[in-house]
Amino acid sequence: MQTKKPLDIALLVLTWVFAGLTLLALLFIVAHILISGVPHLTASLFERQFTINNQSMFPSIVATFFMVILTLLMAVPLGIFTSIYLIEYMHTGSRLVTIVRSAAEMLAGIPSVVYGLFGLLLFVEFLGFGWSLIAGALTLSIMILPVVIRTTEEALKSVSGGYREGGYALGAGRLRVVFRIVLPSAVPGILAGVILATGRIVGETAALIFTAGTIAQVPSEVTNSVRTLAVHMWLLSNEGHHVNEAYATAVVLLIIVLIINTLSALIARAIIKEA
Repeated sequence: MQTKKPLDIALLVLTWVFAGLTLLALLFIVAHILISGVPHLTASLFERQFTINNQSMFPSIVATFFMVILTLLMAVPLGIFTSIYLIEYMHTGSRLVTIVRSAAEMLAGIPSVVYGLFGLLLFVEFLGFGWSLIAGALTLSIMILPVVIRTTEEALKSVSGGYREGGYALGAGRLRVVFRIVLPSAVPGILAGVILATGRIVGETAALIFTAGTIAQVPSEVTNSVRTLAVHMWLLSNEGHHVNEAYATAVVLLIIVLIINTLSALIARAIIKEA
């Protein structure tokens, strides 16, 4: 039996220590939100219209749902098809691949407030969308695109080359191999990127304040100004008079993220079983 070196033991201990600290931090945050927010969840917070008296979050829940769906519909297909082209159709050392990956890495590091200012100048003012659902979704789609591209690339790379070779040996074309063999195998990794992107959409505030606005209303069209749950929570806590309602909003936000993650995991399992 091989004896572990002192450095290996030290690294193992540090790994367990930091993993435990991370878990404790997560549990503390969740417990604090639940303890502070659950007692203040009242029926008035779920009324259809927002007023000064009820501080309803229902319009923000609907706006968040539409914001997530609209942003993912624009960003996810583009990110996936870009990754497929880079991995399956381009040479590894291609100059275009290097440029796209470098651009994605740089975009991923830009602060969200910069995206907000960009969206304000381009979508709100130059294109004339105003503070609206569509302006916010377009801004967020640019923001999450690097995450979708990079995670999809890694998911495609993780698929064994034997799958591709087997498909080609059976006479299948590249397009059929990619969409019938490679993509289904890469679904868990792709969904992991989509979940990360969804989390950023749901929790984003700075970019949406500049582009989607802060009006608490149920949107009837994409040109309406909206207030997502994260923005709603920030405004309530920032005012200082509705901190309890802000904690209640945080509880609902936490539940929504949990539901999204659970549904994504179920979808991934269903796709893998069918593949």
